[in-house]
Amino acid sequence: MVQNNSGRIVFAAILAIFVYGVIAAMLGVLLASFKLTPEESGNIALAQAVGLILASLSAGPIIDKQGKKLALVVALGLIAVSLFMLPGTASYGERMGWVFVLGLGGGILVTAANALAGDVNEERRSSTLNFLNLFFGLGGMATPLIAANLVNNDAQMLCWLAAGFAALTFVVHLTTPMPAPKGAGAPLFEGAGAMLGRPALWLLAAFLFLYVAAEVGVWNWLAKFLISGGMTEVQAQNIVGSGFAFGILVGRVVVSRILIKVSAPTVTLASAALMMVTTYFMLNTKDATMAWVAVFAAGVAMAPVFPTTLGMVGDAFPKSTATAMGIVITFGWVGLAVSSRIIGAMGGDDPAKLGTALMVLPAASALMVVINLALRPMLNKA
Repeated sequence: MVQNNSGRIVFAAILAIFVYGVIAAMLGVLLASFKLTPEESGNIALAQAVGLILASLSAGPIIDKQGKKLALVVALGLIAVSLFMLPGTASYGERMGWVFVLGLGGGILVTAANALAGDVNEERRSSTLNFLNLFFGLGGMATPLIAANLVNNDAQMLCWLAAGFAALTFVVHLTTPMPAPKGAGAPLFEGAGAMLGRPALWLLAAFLFLYVAAEVGVWNWLAKFLISGGMTEVQAQNIVGSGFAFGILVGRVVVSRILIKVSAPTVTLASAALMMVTTYFMLNTKDATMAWVAVFAAGVAMAPVFPTTLGMVGDAFPKSTATAMGIVITFGWVGLAVSSRIIGAMGGDDPAKLGTALMVLPAASALMVVINLALRPMLNKA
């Protein structure tokens, strides 16, 4: 079925990954429009992270057992409804609730979409995932650019546009034939004990934990940091939207070819080292042009990490791929929650404090280098 319907499967995976790129950048735009305190912004980001964690942790075994289509249509339905309802909320509690639902949909979508994309070409899983995940960069680029330049930062219009696209993607997934689940007919948690006992799983989880902490730190907080340093809201959103997201897009196009000849652990090691340098530079420049260059370079450095890490997970755990991916992705969302809480608590409205808080980004990158070096012999053995 994968070969016969590979074109439709690729198209469906592209749309799903694009939708997640759109909603990944959404919170950074919405937090500015909500005019919340730093603590409230951190709590709303935490609500999204909790939804992501619960969804991705539980989705993997169900995907392996029941298949990807069910998970994808449920995820897209949750995303469409939450984005449609969110602009009409007036209270802090209601906003937090719908952002939590958005997180639930996003967590299911990321796990299912990447598992689906990995089915297209299992022999070149990391390369395929990098190519398809460049549409995450396109989605992340579209949200702040549309917000700043087309809808004049109208949060309601932005959410409704995104909800409409999620609904369209829902229809595409509902009508696309997809591969049968790998674990059909087997007990729900068969092989879980052996999988959980492998150190490689937990090192991959720690690696993604640190990466997502760094990437989401840029999406959620960089625009606010740039604004607090004297840039206009339009300038800041354009730097994040065109600089960071475009860097991710370019990086994934290039690395999808590099991964045909260079191993995934080597690519992620180089990425982590470059992240450490580029994020530090990004936080220590005040000029708008140099900030764009630094943010673009950080996007290029970060581009391969998420899809290539999931590719390594798929290669190391071929039988329970979605379950293993769900566990590793869950740790990524834990990284989102931890970094958002730390940055929100330390940053405040003081540019110096927010800049200091954002130093968790290069620090996380340095730890990624260490973990990658420990992980390499385990993956080679596998």
